[in-house]
Amino acid sequence: MAVDGNRIRCAILGASGYTGAELVRILARHPDVEIAVLTADRNAGQPLERVFPHLGGLGLPDLIALDEVEWPGLDVDVVFCALPHGTTQEVVAGLLHRTGHDLIDELLHETQEDLIAGMPRDVRVIDLSADFRLADLESYATWYGHAHRAPGLQVEAVYGLTEIARDNVRDARLVANPGCYPTAALLPLVPLLAEGLVAAEDIIIDAKSGVTGAGRTAKESSLYAEVGEGVHAYAIGNHRHAPEIEQELTRAAGAAVTVNFTPHLMPMNRGILATIYVRLDRGADASALRSALLERYEQEPFVRVLPEGVGPATRHVRGSNDCLIGVFDDRIKGRAILVSAIDNLVKGASGQAVQNMNVMYGLGETTGLQQAPLFP
Repeated sequence: MAVDGNRIRCAILGASGYTGAELVRILARHPDVEIAVLTADRNAGQPLERVFPHLGGLGLPDLIALDEVEWPGLDVDVVFCALPHGTTQEVVAGLLHRTGHDLIDELLHETQEDLIAGMPRDVRVIDLSADFRLADLESYATWYGHAHRAPGLQVEAVYGLTEIARDNVRDARLVANPGCYPTAALLPLVPLLAEGLVAAEDIIIDAKSGVTGAGRTAKESSLYAEVGEGVHAYAIGNHRHAPEIEQELTRAAGAAVTVNFTPHLMPMNRGILATIYVRLDRGADASALRSALLERYEQEPFVRVLPEGVGPATRHVRGSNDCLIGVFDDRIKGRAILVSAIDNLVKGASGQAVQNMNVMYGLGETTGLQQAPLFP
């Protein structure tokens, strides 16, 4: 239910990016939510419809700079952080700690018990960046190039892959929303590793993404002439989503899992297609994998396992919070192929964030997310 029977008041930080705009699109029609604050430093002072004309006429507040938000006394229940990686930790520390924004030195030296004891319990945060996804602080420093700036809060963060972590999300105050590539890889793999039906070794994840996955900031690699009429692999062997995927697969398997993950950029706006090659275990075959996934996701509103011989496509999930999964025999004996498709901006980001919010506030999980895919 909404807070005290009223609508949930939310702030969206980074509303002028693709994931921020997608949050607005979904939440503006959510029956239990009121959008109270929208920040966007580069476009501060403008109405949102000036930046995104498709979001005009919704009666939304104007965009303001992040440092102009008067947090003390601000009446919001949940904050969605759609800020660039590396910028969220200080903001979240300021939101969840007892004294405000200038707390990083204190955070680095307080014990976890002291930190949590002093925190208010009236604001909840869903972070769409990578800042709180990696539980191991050394791994975070290695992959993101700097020490974690709020380690006490990292211990409290819940990795919010909703279908897998729903019980933990329900009571969380800080949810780390999963990355888009990890969501597409983990939903098919986690149940199979947990059941011991596929080996923890020799997992190959070949994934393709639309250009919105690179964000809205202007950069040469996202220019039309660089992306159109072609496809290319990038961050080969060292993409930052690899340790996130391995972290969650290791939890599922109960033993260390290392994957071979290669992302590719496609000349399309939205979508992720992940083709996953696995080695079978315990005498399983593709039929057994499909049965296990069907059983695991039978009651899930957003995950659908396709019939034998049917493969998912990004055009079949566009604009929706759905994940489609296909399972196939490999021609190589003892192996199988999993294929999953999601919209990177919805199930891979903003839709999953709203799904997590619904769980956190005891709402129907599909509330605000019933939009069917847009096709063609």
